[in-house]
Amino acid sequence: MNNLYRLADQRARRRIVSFDKRELSRLLGLYSMRVASGEWRDYAIDFRPGMAVFSIFRHTAEQPLFAIAKVPGGGSGSGYIVYNGPRKLAHGDTLEDVLRVFERKLKLLLG
Repeated sequence: MNNLYRLADQRARRRIVSFDKRELSRLLGLYSMRVASGEWRDYAIDFRPGMAVFSIFRHTAEQPLFAIAKVPGGGSGSGYIVYNGPRKLAHGDTLEDVLRVFERKLKLLLG
């Protein structure tokens, strides 16, 4: 019992990644446009170790159609990744870079 751990030290080691106000505004703006067109119906925001994920669903009980992840990058910035299931659709240094993938008309392939 000689090992003492300070909780403050443990919290400092874990870097909590989250979306800031500007990023959330942009994500929810895109989401609301797709809800209005009937494509998307639900979303979830998860905070996992080392990443924040904005997941988009067609139906609540299904797997997400798309997941937009914010991961800490090298240096001071963060990186963003858009997934469709296990497939990586886009990767970039800014949120705007990866959200361009939604400007194209994406089709959901069932198979």
